[in-house]
Amino acid sequence: MTTPLKTSLKPTALLVLKDGTVLEGHGIGATGAATGEVCFNTAITGYQEILTDPSYAGQIVTFTFPHIGNVGTNDDDIETTNLASLSGVRGCVIRADITQPANYRAREHLDRWLKARNIIGLSGLDTRALTRLIREKGMPDGIIAHDPDGNFDIPALLEQARAWPGLLGLDLAKDVTCGQSYRWDETAWVWNEGYGRLDAPKYHVVAIDYGIKRNILRCLASVGVRVTVVPATATAEDVLAMNPDGVFLSNGPGDPAATGAYAVPEIRKIVDSGKPVFGICLGHQMLALALGATTEKMHQGHHGANHPVKDYTTGKVEITSMNHGFTVARESLPATVEETHVSLFDGTNCGLRLKDRPVFSVQYHPEASPGPQDSHYLFERFVGMMGEK
Repeated sequence: MTTPLKTSLKPTALLVLKDGTVLEGHGIGATGAATGEVCFNTAITGYQEILTDPSYAGQIVTFTFPHIGNVGTNDDDIETTNLASLSGVRGCVIRADITQPANYRAREHLDRWLKARNIIGLSGLDTRALTRLIREKGMPDGIIAHDPDGNFDIPALLEQARAWPGLLGLDLAKDVTCGQSYRWDETAWVWNEGYGRLDAPKYHVVAIDYGIKRNILRCLASVGVRVTVVPATATAEDVLAMNPDGVFLSNGPGDPAATGAYAVPEIRKIVDSGKPVFGICLGHQMLALALGATTEKMHQGHHGANHPVKDYTTGKVEITSMNHGFTVARESLPATVEETHVSLFDGTNCGLRLKDRPVFSVQYHPEASPGPQDSHYLFERFVGMMGEK
């Protein structure tokens, strides 16, 4: 099926889905072609953070909010810590043309920013129609292509889209993790002051980087934690040799079972050590695998900044940010594990804790600050566990 733009201009970008659907638009950002899984994100703020979040590696992000790029880009709102790999996002799809930036923090136009990061973009598409397609049929694999001259070999693009293996069974953490260990002491951003530095740390945490976000590290530093970040392939022996007060399992992209092939045995050893453990997103999923549960692919995933989650430990409902295409199968949780959080959208698992040890995790992103900061208390909870230990 071909859905042409209602314009006389020749399309300079295409989104070709594996089922043969061809969607036309105007190219922005880098030129070329890139394959990935097409998802939609419902957030109305934070497009720069989304496009630099390593959890989106291997994906083409469709923004449901119509005005993307209007506030420009800057050097502060970047989430990836691995600048060598950028973030791994394959492309972006937006509805309206990018206007000139209108924000005092803007330093660069989104189009130039995308080019510099080799991210292919497509504008002028009916993103509502694409979102409905994803909701009905699930997240499709596809290829996004940008040629300023509008010359496309659609059969060849379709062949590339169908040849891409998809995220199921794909370990992407190895592509976005850090190359070597490093220390982190930068604290949260303050209005008109920027980021601060941790002067007197109370605790030392080793964070295993499966695709960690900067604001997670800032939130840890802001509650008095000095962080040592280690690569995804670090062993339990490597981690425990640093004698940390706690261990953090980060977010990241791809299939948790694939990354878990080498990460889960190490996580299990860390849990057995008795150290306090806190996991987020991919870290949550792989912790669940280490404790005996299973994970599964979702139909459309959860991607946005407006997801209600209930915390059973407090009885409160939080408005959270999410980005995941896999979920922990709640019925697979063993008796030793308590479900602590649940999505109020679809009832999927969003948190767990081990009943007899200081080990817990959440599926969503408590460090995100799209407006609500409902979930920042989890970092204090982690600190409290280390204090008790």
